[in-house]
Formats: sequence, structure tokens, C-alpha cells
Amino acid sequence: MITVAEQVGTYLARLGVGHAFGVVGSGNFIVTNALRAARVPFIASRHEGGAATMADAYSRMSGEVSVLSLHQGCGLTNAGTGITEAAKSRTPMIVLAAESAAHQVHSNFAMDQTGFARALSAQPERVHSAASALTDTFRAYRTAVRDRRTVVLNLPLDVQAAEALGEIPQLGVEPRPEITPSQGELEPLIEALARSERPVFLAGRGGRGAKHEIAALAQATGALLATSAVAKGLFHSNDFDLGISGGFSSPLSAELISDADLVVAFGCGLNMWTTRHGRLIGPDTVVAQVDVEDSALGAHRGVDLPILGGSRGVAQALLGAFDGRERTGYRTPGVQERIATQSRWDQTPTEDLGTPGENIDPRELSKEINRILPAERIVSVDSGNFMGYPSQYFDVPDEFGFCFTQAFQSIGLGLYTAIGSALAQPRRMPVLGTGDGGFLMAVQELETAVRLELPLVVVVYNDAAYSAEVHHFGEGHDLATVRFPDTDIAAIARGFGADGITVRSTEDLAPLREWVGSDPRRPLVIDAKVADDGGSWWLAEAFKGH
Repeated sequence: MITVAEQVGTYLARLGVGHAFGVVGSGNFIVTNALRAARVPFIASRHEGGAATMADAYSRMSGEVSVLSLHQGCGLTNAGTGITEAAKSRTPMIVLAAESAAHQVHSNFAMDQTGFARALSAQPERVHSAASALTDTFRAYRTAVRDRRTVVLNLPLDVQAAEALGEIPQLGVEPRPEITPSQGELEPLIEALARSERPVFLAGRGGRGAKHEIAALAQATGALLATSAVAKGLFHSNDFDLGISGGFSSPLSAELISDADLVVAFGCGLNMWTTRHGRLIGPDTVVAQVDVEDSALGAHRGVDLPILGGSRGVAQALLGAFDGRERTGYRTPGVQERIATQSRWDQTPTEDLGTPGENIDPRELSKEINRILPAERIVSVDSGNFMGYPSQYFDVPDEFGFCFTQAFQSIGLGLYTAIGSALAQPRRMPVLGTGDGGFLMAVQELETAVRLELPLVVVVYNDAAYSAEVHHFGEGHDLATVRFPDTDIAAIARGFGADGITVRSTEDLAPLREWVGSDPRRPLVIDAKVADDGGSWWLAEAFKGH
């Protein structure tokens, strides 16, 4: 016989899950091995929190449903922050959570796992019995795929151990069909595009599958292109790409977005980060928002033209309305020249804050690393004062070259993100930008990266502080709780089996050049002693929401 645990693991593999992550305990041992036996790759992390974000990042960067396998009770709670990040980001992910049996009310592991999942913004489901196991598993997978939800599928221990019933069916799940608005619903936006002299298109996560359609519509209507942070790289190499919109924007990009007379958001929430608390959009600018969910339209700010529909279908329909005509709009030779020469932060003059022999300006550090690393890369970013530097100074080849796990604004997810992203895009060099606080919070997973032989570049912007708080509260407060002694992070990295170097100047990056050219099979951690920037340019924007 086979057990329900074995049946569930095998069925998920047959349905098409791409990769599994987790920490194995007694409660999830059998189901995890069933996944492995069915040829689903499994990565054993050092902490459930790391596994959760690895699974999240893998799904984002591969387009496949990932699996997180957890022990009952404490295994699930340990993964809570990562599950919340995934759920808030609408990552299609299955959390296989072992669960104490209903009669085990006095078990040390007993807890309200359904209530906990709801509190994390995830969708709770359960395998109720041997008779319903296949139906319950299919429902969970279907919800993940069609609704783009993070689903916690609870597996009670007594049900897991029961004899499986029924044959595993040959069923597949197709993504939910796109909503297509009528011509009448699109007419106001068509008219707005026809009138606009300075249109800007903002694409978010929901626009990632419509890159070519949005770009073609922008060309036809004379629109400039920009993205939210999570969609960085979507319009890479387009002559009219402004990069990330919002707090990370360069001065020129912010100026051109602010001067738009029409902003069309494709699958983009228009939240405070993307719009600088609304100030990036002019008071007279017409705002249109395209989204597949009614609840998303106008959720963060009022919009003049809400359009319920998928980004690809809407962009195609709008393009058809222009019937091959092309308007100049915002795409003048002068604007093109300004974008080519001024839209990037590394084209923006800044004072070098570094002190020779002591520390390095984080901008000079980032520019030099960007020059050294190969173009085929996948960049992940942790949270902190430093985060604008890797986000804006590190180039990426496309939308699958940047993973930004910041929906929950937790520090410490960066290393986990980088590992999951690397496994999703194995032909690209993985790169992580992190602060000393976030890196040390997650450092146990460096062993996982070493074990996996990942050629991962970890850039630690090390200022020996939680500097977001240092700069937010300022010298008028007692900052002893957010400042720390200098830590030799390079030595710690070598202790885990990685390579480690300390950098205080661009000349100290010479070992990075050698490492890149050596066909590396283990991570390199760069302990960059960075100068105090007085609070990064994006930080003032960020804390206006606190």
C-alpha cells in the first residue's frame, strides 16, 4: 500500500510543481521523500524561514509553482515571515504543512494552523481524509495557479498515515483566462492616448507577461516606459526606458514621469513606493490603471480610468485601435538624448564620500562591481538603507534578472532570495546586494549556497549599523541599539566555506575580477566597508510613510 502522504507528494509532482524547499522533520519526512521520488528537486535549507523565501523567489523567477515542506507547528511558525512575503506578493506556492491530528490537542506541536495561515494572508486548505486527499490536493494546486495564491495545505498526521484510496488522475490546471474588456470600456482610454502629448506607461508584476505588447503600444502612442521595482529589467535596452519609477528613480526619470499628462499603469499597484506617496504624478495628470482584479483598481490612489482586464489583452486591443499609426508624443529626439545620457544613477554626478584606506562610497563600489560582473546575471536585493544602490546601479538583462522580495519589508530575506533565484535561472550568475544587518540575520544559509556550489556574489554594504534607523532618528536620539562593532564578515564567510574579501576601495575589487574569470563553484562574499551616506536618497521617501 501507499500512504496518503506518499499520494499527495506524488500527485503534486504529476500536477507540475517545479521545485521543493524545506526543513525535514518527522511530520513532513514521508511527503518530502514522495516528492523527491517523483523527481521534484528538493533543497534542504538550514531554517524554515530561508526555505520559504527560496521557494518564493524560485516561483517568481521560473514561472513555476514551488513547494515549501514543513514540520507541524514550529516548522510552520518558523516560516511565517517568508510565507507572508510570498502571500502579499501573490506568489503561486504550495506550503505542505504537517499538522497535529485533531485528537492531539495536548501535543506540543498543536496550534491553529488554519488561523495562522489566514493571519499570514495565505489561503488555508486541508487534506481532510484519505477519501478526499486527491480532491483536496487538486483544489490547493488549482487555487495557487489560477488565483496566484500562496496556499497552506495542512496535512494532519493521522490522515497522512492512512492508506491512500483511488488512482492518481491525469489532470492539469490552466491559468485563469484573461478578462478582455469591451471596445466601449476601452474607448475613454483610447481617446486619452490620442490626446496625450506626454504619456508614460508604468508596468508592474502584472505587466511582466505583456512586455512586447506594452512596448509596441508605447511606440505607437509615443509613450515613455517605466516599471515598479519588482518588474525592473522589463524594458531593458529600450531607448525610452526610464527604469524604476518611485523612490529609486534618478532625477531625470522622476522629472519625466512627473511631467506626464497621462500615466497608464499595467498590472501596477501605484502604491506609495512607485509614486513617491503620490507626488510623482502631477495634479492634472490623467491616470489609467489596468488590472485583472477589481479590488486592485484604485486601491492605493484614485484613478480616472479603471480598466478591468489583463495587461496583454488590453495592450493588444489598444494597439489595434491605432491601426499602425505612430504618434511622436513624449518620444522626441531631445527626450531620447536626455534618457541616453542622464536617466541612470551612474550618469548622475555625486560627491565621492569614501575615505582612502578606511571606507568606500557605496555608489563607487556599486558602479565598479557592475562593470566587473557578467551581463548574464540575476540580482536579488535585501532591505535596508543600502538597497537603492544594487537596485539602481546593477544592470539586469530582463525581468527575470531581478528579484525583489519586499512586499512585507522584512530585512534578512536577501540571501534566501538569491539562492531561490539562482536555482530558477541556473545559467545566470546570481548576485546579492545586502546590508550587514540583513546578511548576519540570514547567514546560516550561506552553508546552503556553499553546499549547492553556487557561484553567488554577495555584496555586503557594511556600515556596522541598522543605518535606516540611524538616519531616520538622527543624532538627537540614543542610537546604541542600532549600531554595532565592526564585524569581519569576510572571515565569517570563509568559515562557511565561501570565499571572502574585504573592500575599502575599488582597487580592493581585483580579486572579484579573478574570481569571475575562474569558473567559480562557490560563493564569494564581499565585505564592503561603506562610507556613511547621510541617509540614501530613497530613504527620505520611504520614511514619509511611517
